[in-house]
Amino acid sequence: MADNFGTFTFHQLDNEPINSFKPGSEERELLTREITRLRGEELEIPCVINGVKHFTGNKKKQTCPHDHQHVLGHFHCVTDELVHEAIDGALAAKAEWEDLPANHRAAIFARAADLLATKYRYKMLAAVMLSIGKTPHQAVIDVVAELADFWRMNAQYLLELMKDVQPPIKKPNGWNRMTLRPLEGFTYAISPWNFVAIAGNLPTAPAMIGNVALWKPSSAAVYPAYLIYEILMEAGLPAGVIQFIPGISRDISAIVLPNPNLSAIHFTGSTPVFVHLWQEVAKNLPVYKTYPRLVGETGGKNFHFLAPDFSMETTVNHTIRGAFEYSGQKCSATSRVYCPASRADEFTELMVKIMEEHVTHGPVEDFSVFTSSVIDENSFDKIASYIDFAKESDSCEIMAGGTYDKSTGYFVAPTFIKTTDPHCKLMAEEIFGPVVTMYTYEDDKIDETLELCNTTSEYGLTGAIFGLDRHVVNKCCKALKHAAGNMYINRASTAAVVGQQPFGGARKSGTDDKAGSPYLLLRFAAMQSISEDFFDCQDITYPHMK
Repeated sequence: MADNFGTFTFHQLDNEPINSFKPGSEERELLTREITRLRGEELEIPCVINGVKHFTGNKKKQTCPHDHQHVLGHFHCVTDELVHEAIDGALAAKAEWEDLPANHRAAIFARAADLLATKYRYKMLAAVMLSIGKTPHQAVIDVVAELADFWRMNAQYLLELMKDVQPPIKKPNGWNRMTLRPLEGFTYAISPWNFVAIAGNLPTAPAMIGNVALWKPSSAAVYPAYLIYEILMEAGLPAGVIQFIPGISRDISAIVLPNPNLSAIHFTGSTPVFVHLWQEVAKNLPVYKTYPRLVGETGGKNFHFLAPDFSMETTVNHTIRGAFEYSGQKCSATSRVYCPASRADEFTELMVKIMEEHVTHGPVEDFSVFTSSVIDENSFDKIASYIDFAKESDSCEIMAGGTYDKSTGYFVAPTFIKTTDPHCKLMAEEIFGPVVTMYTYEDDKIDETLELCNTTSEYGLTGAIFGLDRHVVNKCCKALKHAAGNMYINRASTAAVVGQQPFGGARKSGTDDKAGSPYLLLRFAAMQSISEDFFDCQDITYPHMK
């Protein structure tokens, strides 16, 4: 993108390296030390509006999900008056922010990425582990690698966008060109608890284009979100560009959604909440100065579809990782499996064997566990109810796991279930926990089973096909092309990487705008077409009029 007399780009970008945290390594020692330090402190988290910290006194606790009596800190809920102030302040900051050349905006987020990956690496890892229950590997692929990748690659996309949208036809004796403008008004960013990288991307992706944002973080993850916000401030983000407003969603939305200046909603969370937001926006359409852009990623009921010639060990390992990493609390987590009858017994035996040997769960401070707790009591109770359903159902059999305990932390054992009913709720409803259910199909019924897989769930986020015969794999891909926005072949339904697999799904899984790609940034841009004549117009008539 040209600015003054320069055209700017970053050097060749690579994904942020992932730590291994092997026993005896320095990185493991640094992380352990930081975990101990953060456990010994209580953080007081304010609202931050126009660069001013507000401690409202209406406080909510942030606890460790694996040790729910341990308090990490408290956050102060935003007041109605402060929400109004945040909107006014963001709009006031917008003119200078959007007028700042794109390379200077990009530099702020590139600097934030470097601060995150170096100075604050172990602090952020420890904060994510303690506050939302991630193991070291799950923490580093989230808050350090993915978020640093978002900030660096979005900055690069920003600098490249202009050359990619220019008109292909030259105007005779003139000049046609396109420019990108930020949207008029402000963006409302509502972030989830399960991925701090997504939380950090929701307000910053629109901001890179020149928009301003109100950031409402999930109440279950205000602790790491605030630390991310502090990094942005240290990187040089001007006051008012992103307003940090933790609090009660319904109270904040009641003020934000009817505001005439709402220009976009950037959301990750549950499908019912996104549906509600869309309905409220529709109700307020006559009020708005422009049609708000709604960009959302919600739930998933993600599948592994096994063709008869699938590779056994690879498929089992990917299914275990897809289903049970981070206790299944990923929107992309593997939740249902379709397995051919000729190999179902062998698949089940190997699943159970590996789960019994390696799929352990416990506190995040124990680096030997495969996964830890679920996020809170509401989630725990919901997941437990699905396990209880399986225990009581004639069509279901629990093959591994099936236990749960919330006395100290919200622990649910990774659970593998077999069902004879392809329409049971374990195969259709999002559970968002460490539960995967397998349905066995007759080998000669693959076409019918593909249709079952395609139509059983309302979601369309991720899915994976396992098989070696490319004709069969192709058939599966065609049959399931609308069932997954991210389709994987011979790998798990999870673990999209920024710059490699842009992420998002359709149906009731969201608007499929592909986070981690330049297409997402364009959703927060208003294109302007400019056409200029170089010569004077000296006649109003056309040749046919002569």
